[in-house]
Amino acid sequence: MDQDAHTTPTDRRYTAEHEWIKQEDADDTFLVGITSFAQEQLGDIVYVELPKVGDRIEAGQPFGVVESVKTASDLYAPVSGEVLEVNAALVDEPQIVNDDPYQGGWMIRVKAEGTPSEGLLSAEQYADQIGE
Repeated sequence: MDQDAHTTPTDRRYTAEHEWIKQEDADDTFLVGITSFAQEQLGDIVYVELPKVGDRIEAGQPFGVVESVKTASDLYAPVSGEVLEVNAALVDEPQIVNDDPYQGGWMIRVKAEGTPSEGLLSAEQYADQIGE
């Protein structure tokens, strides 16, 4: 198996529920998605339900759902804030999450309230959690 497929990027933080959050150029703007481990566990993703632009999300609370051929799973917000953008490509091509979970498979862009850090894991801590 390709070793890079299991590399946990170090430029972002992770939740225990397998979401990632990556700070963008703006201090309070972040991208959110699910990890490679999560998409592998789910299998072939067939549907992604995301919030609307302008919706408010709460850290630790569900903000959407990802469905695969095997199961459906809630998506948990790693930070509180306002949804600035959703990845519209996932509506027609949800499998992008399987193919490219850390880049093209991002789910939402959020304007965060405060600095997301509480309860978030470093790449090393997350890799330890999933046994890699």
